[in-house]
Amino acid sequence: MTVGLPDVEALRERIAVACRVLAVTGLVEHILGHVSARTGADSLLVRGRGPAERGLAFTVVDDVQEVRLDGTGEVPADWSAPGELPIHTEVLRARPDVTAVVHAHPPAVVAASVADLPWLPLVGSYDIPAARLAHDGIPVWPRSALIRRRDLAEQMTASLGDRPVVVLRGHGLVAVGSGEPTHAVAEAVTRALAVDSLARITLAAAATGAPLRPIPAEDLAELPDLGPAFNVASMWRHLAARAEHEGPGQPLRP
Repeated sequence: MTVGLPDVEALRERIAVACRVLAVTGLVEHILGHVSARTGADSLLVRGRGPAERGLAFTVVDDVQEVRLDGTGEVPADWSAPGELPIHTEVLRARPDVTAVVHAHPPAVVAASVADLPWLPLVGSYDIPAARLAHDGIPVWPRSALIRRRDLAEQMTASLGDRPVVVLRGHGLVAVGSGEPTHAVAEAVTRALAVDSLARITLAAAATGAPLRPIPAEDLAELPDLGPAFNVASMWRHLAARAEHEGPGQPLRP
């Protein structure tokens, strides 16, 4: 493991909790979606599937295994990496700053994307991270393909560019985090939640027939950057507690 990265076992647990968070918050349904974190220049931990797959709400640490960017690794014989592993590997190849990747299928994001609704900062203090993401630009990859091949993942990654999130039209989203990997996992999850929040507000506003107008620049200027201690760390404590309370009550480890 690269110097400066966290203990692999602690990171596996963080990824498992992140998967449960995606489930209890409705960002994924059933068995679809995955989370990864970088463990070295050429390796990552990723949530895959075993023979007793029950869905992301029931993720345990054994569902998270380490593979190389080419998908190979010393993994249990009955475990398989997600079919869309290239989403994770190509983002990590292209973005050395990225240390965690979340792929989720929030229904509101899917609906807003197929309706071609614009990603505008419609709200301010209601959800400051969402407002900031929209103001700075949320790119959209226009294809709805299953990203099983490296060339498709490269296209998606090009749409992501240097942004923290990309919407996949008719599919879902990809969110990334940077820095220390356990922090990055939490950061990527909270960014995915912010896009979902924006999507739900956008759909509700569009349903009224009223025009979608971004908040004024002077209001945006009044929105403080609350920083990672609030936007990520505090939010993550809430999300982890919610997953424990609303989740299956199954231990992360046997």
